[in-house]
Amino acid sequence: MKILANDGISNSGVKKLEESGFEVITTNVAQEQLVSYINKNEISGILVRSSTTVRKELIDTTPSLKLIGRGGVGMDNIDVDYARSKGLKVINTPAASSHSVAELVFSHLFSCVRFLHDSNRNMPLEGDNNFKKLKKNYSKGIELKGKILGIIGFGRIGQETAKIALGIGMDVIYYDKYNESTELKLEFTQNKSLSFAINTSSLDEILMKSDFITLHVPAQKEYIIGKNEFDKMKDGVGIINAARGGVIDETELINYIDKKKVSFAGLDTYENEPTPSVKLLMHPKISLSPHIGAATSEAQDRIGIELADQIINYFNND
Repeated sequence: MKILANDGISNSGVKKLEESGFEVITTNVAQEQLVSYINKNEISGILVRSSTTVRKELIDTTPSLKLIGRGGVGMDNIDVDYARSKGLKVINTPAASSHSVAELVFSHLFSCVRFLHDSNRNMPLEGDNNFKKLKKNYSKGIELKGKILGIIGFGRIGQETAKIALGIGMDVIYYDKYNESTELKLEFTQNKSLSFAINTSSLDEILMKSDFITLHVPAQKEYIIGKNEFDKMKDGVGIINAARGGVIDETELINYIDKKKVSFAGLDTYENEPTPSVKLLMHPKISLSPHIGAATSEAQDRIGIELADQIINYFNND
């Protein structure tokens, strides 16, 4: 039985599948050639991340396909309901990358409050002849401890983000339509742990009270953060989006940064991937990464193994 990991899979995932008798193909097939390749090679399962899409047209024209797997959380690049209506198994790995994404959120936060995203651009250019000037420019950083982090969307990733925030002494408030109360368990070394009970706040409370706001929601048809929401925020708020492009109005984001209402933004996802706006890419108050939230060795190992386990279980019990 053949599994096409079109956007890649960890070696640990490949090994586990091969030990169970599956043939794993890691060739990256261009989107326009996928139907032909799947049919020619009688592929039973396709694994994707964010690059490859699996839409109705592909599902209708690949009779050998029995399973679609998404390495990660969001499945907006797959026509999930349609696939399931046609009898295909659709799987993902919602927990495997949560901590990796949460750490990236704080990579952006730490970078922005100490201007590292900008100093790393300018030190190579001016560090040898304008050192004192740069030191003055970047000497007004702030600490995260004691500040309020507002989290919009409190699923697995939002909760992992909250744990890091609590661990460094931040106050955490969150908004989630489906999660009214949560008890978070922070686990430390030497088998020590602490539990925190947190209740949901309204979206308006998040906007008005937070020193920093991070979003952890699936793809949306409408902006969650637009002009009205920016107007309600504290002056000097910082914003992080490591969720999905299209949840923040990027035009208004730049506008409110330029008006100094928003002090900075950290972006891992964009409205126009894979060609983000040049205005975003060139803005000195925006910290940038190319959609790498789940791209750690540890997360990819967990994703590969979790996908392999689900595939083995499905086909062995089919």
